[in-house]
Amino acid sequence: MRLSDVITALEELYPPAWAESWDAVGLVCGDPDQEVRRVLFAVDPVAAVIDEALEWGADLVVTHHPLLLRGVHSVAATTPKGRLVHRMIRNGVALHTAHTNADRADPGVSDALARAVGLTGELRPMVPADDDPRRGLGRIGELAEPVTLREFTGRVAAGLPATAWGVRAAGDPDRTVRTVAVCGGAGDSLLGTAAAAGVDVYLTADLRHHPASEFAEQGGPALVDAAHWATEWPWLADAERRLAAASPEAGKLETRVSALVTDAWRLHDEGAH
Repeated sequence: MRLSDVITALEELYPPAWAESWDAVGLVCGDPDQEVRRVLFAVDPVAAVIDEALEWGADLVVTHHPLLLRGVHSVAATTPKGRLVHRMIRNGVALHTAHTNADRADPGVSDALARAVGLTGELRPMVPADDDPRRGLGRIGELAEPVTLREFTGRVAAGLPATAWGVRAAGDPDRTVRTVAVCGGAGDSLLGTAAAAGVDVYLTADLRHHPASEFAEQGGPALVDAAHWATEWPWLADAERRLAAASPEAGKLETRVSALVTDAWRLHDEGAH
């Protein structure tokens, strides 16, 4: 399948127009006329992922996070990102990014996160898109049966890939949880939205001390904080399935989800108690 056709399929699933204005999505490097047989899905475009792509013989890497998010004036092989660009071009490996356009898709990153931690039935966006209320940022849904915050935190840990960061919660461990809001990746900008929605708990990543502490004092939803990478990783399998179903030709591609843990935090020590 030509790369241009694979990109067309991906952009029909995750249109670049849905991305935030500051974002950088789409084809990063690659010849549109090159043939694609193997596609690797990963969260981060880092050296270990490119190593995996080359070892497996991938022709295309699809990542959630951009490699070149901010403006650059050089991709010389004197920087880590420049070296990755050179390696990919030299070995005929293309790179495509679906970032905030995948966050806003239906289904998107937060849908996959919601299903991974046990939300069932219909999901609705925390912040619906102006042109389509079915998609947007974050998701709100219900658990099949109410559980305690302690039990829900355990379900999150079991449903997401393990990281050194782990899973932590703020709130009464015995609090009843039924309605859940989730946002894959850094979601502290939606703390107020979660409170206004009246959910029992809000699951996201990268929560900072002061906003989380002040939020907890207000008596709103409990908070569950997981590793950024872990909250976005479930989307990869969803994107893989959707690409395979996009056309008979796409269904013949060999695809693979990278299981490499590329979260920035690699070591955790709870210290003395």
